[in-house]
Amino acid sequence: MIQYLKLGDDRSPVQLDSNADNGTFKVDDDCAWAKTEDEITPDFLRSRIEPWLTALFQSEHLNLLVGSGLSSAVQQSATGKSPQGMGWITDLKVCKAEIDSYVTANAKALGRNAGNIEDQIRSINELIKGLEILTANYVLPPVPPVPRNFQNELNELKKELSRCLKSFSDSVSDGEKSIRDAAPEQKTQTFNYLVNFLMSFSSRTATRDRLHIFTTNYDRIIETGAELAGLRLVDRFVGSIAPIFRSSRLEVDYHYNPPGIRGEPRYLEGVARFTKLHGSLDWYENEGAIRRFGLPFGAASVEPFLQVEGAGTANYQQLMIYPNSVKDRETSEYPYVELFRDLASATCRPNSTLVTYGYSFGDEHINRVLTDMLTIPSTHIVIIAYGDPLGRIMRFIKDCGRQAQISLLLGDHFGDLKTLVDYYLPKAAIDRSSIRMAELLKSRGLYPAAIQSKSGGEE
Repeated sequence: MIQYLKLGDDRSPVQLDSNADNGTFKVDDDCAWAKTEDEITPDFLRSRIEPWLTALFQSEHLNLLVGSGLSSAVQQSATGKSPQGMGWITDLKVCKAEIDSYVTANAKALGRNAGNIEDQIRSINELIKGLEILTANYVLPPVPPVPRNFQNELNELKKELSRCLKSFSDSVSDGEKSIRDAAPEQKTQTFNYLVNFLMSFSSRTATRDRLHIFTTNYDRIIETGAELAGLRLVDRFVGSIAPIFRSSRLEVDYHYNPPGIRGEPRYLEGVARFTKLHGSLDWYENEGAIRRFGLPFGAASVEPFLQVEGAGTANYQQLMIYPNSVKDRETSEYPYVELFRDLASATCRPNSTLVTYGYSFGDEHINRVLTDMLTIPSTHIVIIAYGDPLGRIMRFIKDCGRQAQISLLLGDHFGDLKTLVDYYLPKAAIDRSSIRMAELLKSRGLYPAAIQSKSGGEE
């Protein structure tokens, strides 16, 4: 597979052709750091990539945007099987032809070959709104009967929405369950890589702004990895039994009192802020509030938990899993308006770096924020992805007109979770002893490049 690499001193992405025989690469055309006849090893690439990422990770503000690529990578690593797609509801009972036609047309407009269950759910939501308008003054069917009874269709469509949401939530649950039920050795290794991946970003000195993790995923893979890593996630939910979503943006944080020092609390290391832009499998709406229930990782279904919250009846329309919308409707509805405000305020500020992993640039409302971010000269975006089958990533880089502020690691080599952690991500630790040793070696003129790249200039 072809790889693409673009770092700070590259004017455009450099194409790397892989040699499967010896694991090396060759550039497709001469660039500033290699000739077409050179055999480029992963170790050489590491000497260029890792110091650059280390420097960017020490920006004043660091943000991580995670897409479905991370869930796919973790699931495939743990189970050895390719994840199933989002699927398609083939047996819609109401307005099937109209919904399928609308979904297909909009999917093609977005550059996708076909729609998926997310598109169907979004279309059903929009159709329900339209039918509610048509039946606002409904009393009794007129006589003689009209060709279509919109009130009956509305009632049936709401039932279909619940069924689609159940199918969608079950597919997310199945992904978690497959990871939970994987072979212990393979699962342990996978979660170790996930922990190292998260800690590479979150291992920042407490004097710097906290890492802010954003994700478009509905599963709880990041939360599980953070628990294993001992990483404390700060989000908008408050409470213990049924945490409730709060609109307040108070800068809540973790501090500790050093021994022997009174009245001087210090920031605790290993803390990150966390935002799920499209909702979560364990979020639900209840009496006008958004709450989170205690759903175990890998639970077979959310239905028993919804039954408890709904006094014996599982209403899947309470689940806050909100698929992407072509017209950005979710960005103006609660609680998503708050979540996207967090994304804009965290990224669109000076000396800010955003790293995307497994994000396909298929959400225009997110891309718009990233484009606005790049209008600030001191910002930078690092794009890491396994592939770009629809060309969205390359199109974004071309259309934004700010290539100098974008780094790119694209391909099955750079996007592979294990390879990324083993070779290219910075050292996942705040190690004062290593920093002092590196400074000592530098002062003595014995400063190896490998140690230099790992020190990362921590303060």
